[in-house]
Amino acid sequence: MTTAPAADAKATLLFIGGGNMGRSLIGGLIARGTPPARIVAVDPSPTARDGLAAEFGIRTAQDAADALPEAALVMLAVKPQVMKPVCESLAGKFPSAAVAVSIAAGIRTEQLDAWLGGTRAVVRAMPNTPALLGAGATGLFANARVSAPQRALAERVLGAVGACVWIGQEAHMDLVTALSGSGPAYFFLLTEAMQAAAQRLGLPPDAARLLAAQTCLGAGRMLSESGEDAATLRQRVTSPGGTTQAALESFARDGFADLVARAIEAAALRGTELSAQAGS
Repeated sequence: MTTAPAADAKATLLFIGGGNMGRSLIGGLIARGTPPARIVAVDPSPTARDGLAAEFGIRTAQDAADALPEAALVMLAVKPQVMKPVCESLAGKFPSAAVAVSIAAGIRTEQLDAWLGGTRAVVRAMPNTPALLGAGATGLFANARVSAPQRALAERVLGAVGACVWIGQEAHMDLVTALSGSGPAYFFLLTEAMQAAAQRLGLPPDAARLLAAQTCLGAGRMLSESGEDAATLRQRVTSPGGTTQAALESFARDGFADLVARAIEAAALRGTELSAQAGS
């Protein structure tokens, strides 16, 4: 197993890609005390580099070659479709003691390891867009070469924008992608539908939007902060013969649970397809 640097604020963190998720992780790390001088971001766009430097005071580069030797963690924050060429461009220079962390959907650690030159410590992570607000949820899987300090370092970086959970089987990462990675879109869709239904029945648009959005926010906070599971909270708000029961019975008649199950299965299958399309 590779000997890794300690998981502390002195570790140099290299970000390949300065998009929304990379920016949110950098912002979260700095907010939690990581010195900007310890962070380097690589992006081909001068505009993106200038923006990152101005906003966070970090170092930026057009090419990763200069920053790679000092990196303890390399965050691969690029799209699945370009992950292979990006990794292959790093392979000959990748530090043996560094851990690679990918946030690309569907790309397996086995693929990342091979593209980076082999015998690499690789963590596959799936954050979601609420990370932009520091309220993200991230599933992580580590290959056998990742040491305990490297796991701690990866968790510190992803934990800067929300909750993290380690997944024991990589096959389950596509389910993580389907559940929490894609999950915010499901709630946005539900909120859209609630708002639209209320408007059709006569509620003013501004009122419908505020009530729907705040209801989802409040329900999410109750679920995460109360210590109760979703079923218990649902039962508590459902009075026998009341309005909530009428709505839930309508959901049940239309096969709501089966609809959600099929949607998550479709998203998980797409994650597997992305891996196959990325190549071996």
